[in-house]
Amino acid sequence: MSAIIESREVAIWRRVIRPEAPGWSRAGAEAILHLDFQEDDHDRMLELLERAKDGVLSPDEAAELENYRHVSTTLELMQSRARLSLKTLPAD
Repeated sequence: MSAIIESREVAIWRRVIRPEAPGWSRAGAEAILHLDFQEDDHDRMLELLERAKDGVLSPDEAAELENYRHVSTTLELMQSRARLSLKTLPAD
């Protein structure tokens, strides 16, 4: 995927998630902060990154790595909003 298309996709996700806007409930924000890749996915991402660094990614592997990047970016945006939401909630 080209950098231009990717940056447009991230811009769309930013408008949807609005990471700068608090307002999520404590339970919702905490649930989002617990989302993460499973260990197998972390391992696979590292493997793909090493292959990319070595210049030996197949087209399918490059697409897979891009998919991981897209999910990671979306998760980062959601968790940013979750942290802001928790920060602005009154203390229990």
